[in-house]
Amino acid sequence: LGRFSLLSPFSLVLLLLSSKIIALTRSAFIARKPDYTNPNWGMVGLTFGTTAALWVLLFKKHNEDVMEYERRREEREKHDACTGCS
Repeated sequence: LGRFSLLSPFSLVLLLLSSKIIALTRSAFIARKPDYTNPNWGMVGLTFGTTAALWVLLFKKHNEDVMEYERRREEREKHDACTGCS
């Protein structure tokens, strides 16, 4: 405890408890080496499905943005043409 003398009592208690909690949680989950010969196809499908959905949303948003840009450009051109006449 000599090196922890600068910590407040509350911080010291938290430090000691957190080290105990981490030790307990580490023992609750036993890690195994991944088996690369047998992939988790559910997670693979979920990953690729999510990626595909995000790309679809990206393209839809891009197309909406392009249409909005063209609409505003046409409005601006009409407005500029009208102000040039008067």
